[in-house]
Amino acid sequence: MQPYLLIASRDPYTSTAARRCYELASALAGEGHPVTLFLLQNGVLPARPSAGSARLEALARLGVRVLADDFSLRERGIGERRLAPGVSAAPLEVVVEALEAGTRVLWH
Repeated sequence: MQPYLLIASRDPYTSTAARRCYELASALAGEGHPVTLFLLQNGVLPARPSAGSARLEALARLGVRVLADDFSLRERGIGERRLAPGVSAAPLEVVVEALEAGTRVLWH
């Protein structure tokens, strides 16, 4: 199966694009594709334990690897120890490595 890296740079509170990205991640994982959801810029806001993080936790339970850009987290004052279950901090280099490996990358 083809691996996918989906980049969500908007928060789900003000943008439907983020929610559509989550739905796509769920659908691809349901088809058996390895999926990584990389949260970037305001996309990291629901990475904190909150009502908004429930969808990210559900994706992680489906097998989606949920990563939050460490720089974006620091910019927003979100400590790596304060992330919701199933969400891990990661450097932007994850995106570069995925491109080099031939992963299909989609930016929402």
